[in-house]
Amino acid sequence: MQKRVLITGAAGFLGSHLCDRFIKEGCHVIGMDNLITGDLANIEHLFKLENFEFYNHDVSKFVHVPGQLDYILHFASPASPIDYLKIPIQTLKVGSLGIHNLLGLARAKKSRLIIASTSEVYGDPAVNPQPEEYWGNVNPVGPRGVYDEAKRFQEAMTMAYHTFHGLETRIVRIFNTYGPRMRLNDGRVLPAFIGQALRGEDLTVFGDGSQTRSFCYVDDLVEGIYRLLLSDYAQPVNIGNPDEITIGQFAEEIIKLTGTNQKVVYKPLPQDDPKQRRPDITKAKEILGWEPKVNRAEGLKITYEYFKTLSKEQLDKIEHKDFKNYNR
Repeated sequence: MQKRVLITGAAGFLGSHLCDRFIKEGCHVIGMDNLITGDLANIEHLFKLENFEFYNHDVSKFVHVPGQLDYILHFASPASPIDYLKIPIQTLKVGSLGIHNLLGLARAKKSRLIIASTSEVYGDPAVNPQPEEYWGNVNPVGPRGVYDEAKRFQEAMTMAYHTFHGLETRIVRIFNTYGPRMRLNDGRVLPAFIGQALRGEDLTVFGDGSQTRSFCYVDDLVEGIYRLLLSDYAQPVNIGNPDEITIGQFAEEIIKLTGTNQKVVYKPLPQDDPKQRRPDITKAKEILGWEPKVNRAEGLKITYEYFKTLSKEQLDKIEHKDFKNYNR
């Protein structure tokens, strides 16, 4: 019997790739997004399909979906610093009211639910790489706290429903991910660097460039999420690529990739910006049989080719959405 799947944040970067994967698996996919940061262009190729439907809805409000649901994937949340600093209250609401609504829906439908958590739950970590057992070093009242604490609360709420109600839940902690459909100018390092290179601008590095990140290609991430959803493991699992690189080195890689002659300029490091980010993926290997397959050079080439297809107007575009109605 065909599985019915609800994917929140469906018009976003990760959500849209998850829609593609579950369509490919033969599921009936119900996408849900309020389009604050999502873009219908990411899923417009799916609208012609009989096994795809879309709801324009904010999950912070009551969620109703008719019919049976086998799986719910909660991927609705602002995920870039520019977004969650502009809409801090909405970010907190989607991680609290939103997950409460979806857990209630999952309980009513007897669905299995997986939530998108993040490496940001570790904050500015005091250990490297970060294992799932590490509890983090997070500033709850700093500018990043609205995102970090929303995700930490989301994990706690999900685990409470698992232990108290016996709900089938899964928690994926996502590390830096990249690939086609990322938004330019969203504040994340990879699209920021490529956007600057394509516009002929110097590449901006915050801090001295010694802070590290580990970049996972989106297809690898989706495979890890899919395996975790179908597994029997309810505790958090890191999904990411442990191949660590400094931001300064990464800027040089982008300059080499794009064939531009821009220089790197340095600006002050934002408050609470993590100095190190590298996943310990031991659990993913042992429990899911998963590890990333796409190396950074290959993934960056694909991603760069995607960004090159964007028009000059898209490259020059800076998001100026009016978010004030979402911060009530």
